[in-house]
Amino acid sequence: MAKEGEDAPPFALKDDEGNPVSLTDFAGRKFVLYFYPKDDTPGCTTEACGFRDEFAEFRTRGITVVGVSADSVESHAKFKAKYRLSFPLLSDPDKQVLQAYGVWKEKSSYGKKRMGVERTTFIIDGNGKIAKVFSRVKSAGHADEVLKAFGHL
Repeated sequence: MAKEGEDAPPFALKDDEGNPVSLTDFAGRKFVLYFYPKDDTPGCTTEACGFRDEFAEFRTRGITVVGVSADSVESHAKFKAKYRLSFPLLSDPDKQVLQAYGVWKEKSSYGKKRMGVERTTFIIDGNGKIAKVFSRVKSAGHADEVLKAFGHL
C-alpha cells in the first residue's frame, strides 16, 4: 500500500461526467482521495454522504474530496445524482489505480475469498505527497475523522 511520505501514485481516470482527471490537476492543493468498494451499497453510501454533509467545511478549508471505485462512469453518475454528492467520483474499471495505491486486495466474507477494494483514504498534500493514510476505514464518522486530521497536518 502507498505510504505516508511517499509520492502519490499518478493517475488519469474519468469522472462521473466522463471528463479526464489526473493527479496533476491537484498540483499545489491538498485533497482527499478516498477509495471505496461499490456505488450505492450501505457502507459506501454512508461514507459518501458523510463527505457530502461535510463538503462545505472541506471547501472552506480549501480541500477537495475525490472518490474512486471500479464502478463505471454511468454508475457513478447515478450514485452521485441519487445522493446529491458534491464532489467527483472517478472510475477505475481496469483497477490500475486501485492496485497502484494498494487497495485492491483479497478479502474474506462468510468464509469465501475474493478480490475487492479495501476502504482506504489518502490525504495528499500540495506537493503530491501522501500526508496521511486511513486504512480499513469505518464508514460512519469518517469524514469528521478526515477533517480532524487536517488540523494536525
